[in-house]
Amino acid sequence: METKNLLLKIDNNIGLITINRPDKLNALNAETVTELFQVLKKLRQNDSVSVIIITGSGEKAFVAGADIAEISRHDEISGRIFATRGQRVYRYLEKLEKPVIAAINGFALGGGCELAMACHIRIASDNAKFGQPEINLGLLPGYGGTQRLPRLIGTTKALYFLLTGEMFDAQKALEMGLISEIVPQSELMTRATKIAEILCEKSPIAVKYILQAVTEGIEQNLDTALHIESELFGNICATEDMKEGTAAFLEKRKPNFKGK
Repeated sequence: METKNLLLKIDNNIGLITINRPDKLNALNAETVTELFQVLKKLRQNDSVSVIIITGSGEKAFVAGADIAEISRHDEISGRIFATRGQRVYRYLEKLEKPVIAAINGFALGGGCELAMACHIRIASDNAKFGQPEINLGLLPGYGGTQRLPRLIGTTKALYFLLTGEMFDAQKALEMGLISEIVPQSELMTRATKIAEILCEKSPIAVKYILQAVTEGIEQNLDTALHIESELFGNICATEDMKEGTAAFLEKRKPNFKGK
C-alpha cells in the first residue's frame, strides 16, 4: 500500500514502520495518524508478520509531537473529533495481538510520547527525550497521555510532568519504568530487531494471550483480572503449541511452535 508519511518494510516476520516526516521532526498530522491506522490493520491481517517495530526517521526524533499548525485551527467540535480519532488508533495499537516495539530515537514528545506509551515494549537511544508539553500551548494531551502516563509511572510523577510540561531524558525514563532499556543511538535498531527476533521464536498463541491478559486485566480489579488469566490459561492448555512447548522442555530440545 502507498503511504505519504510512513515507510513500511517487512522482513523475517518483522514489520518495521518508520514515521517519515524528517523535515517536521516526524510530527504527527491527521494524515499520518490515518496512515498508521491503515498500516497497523494491514500488518495485523498479515500472517507472515509476528512482531512490529515503530520508529522515526533520522536521529533527532521518534515523533516530536503533533502538527501544531493543524491543531491551532480546531474548535470545540473538531478538537473532540481529533482527539477521539487519535485515541482510537492508539487503542487499536495497544490491543493488537502481535507485540509492538517502540524504538525511540530522539524526541518523543506530546503525541510521540503517547504513541510510545501505547506500544508494548519501549527501548530508547541514549539521546532520547520524553515529555508531554501540551500545557505550554494551553492544551492537554489528547491521545491518552493523561491516562497512560499515570498508569506507567504513577500519579505523582505523571502529574508533575503533565502540569510542568518538563522534558526528561532516557535515564529518567528508565528509572521511572517508562522504558525497559537504553542503548547507544547507533545500536538502537539492532537491539530492537534482536528483541523482535526473540519474540518471533515464541508461541504466537502464548504471545497473544499474554498481551490480552495484561491489556484487559490491568483495567479490572484483581479478582476479575485473575479470572481472565485463568480462562486464558485453560484455553492455551488445549493448544498444540502448549503440548509442543512442554514436550520440548521435557525432551531437552528447541520447540517448534506452529501457532495452533
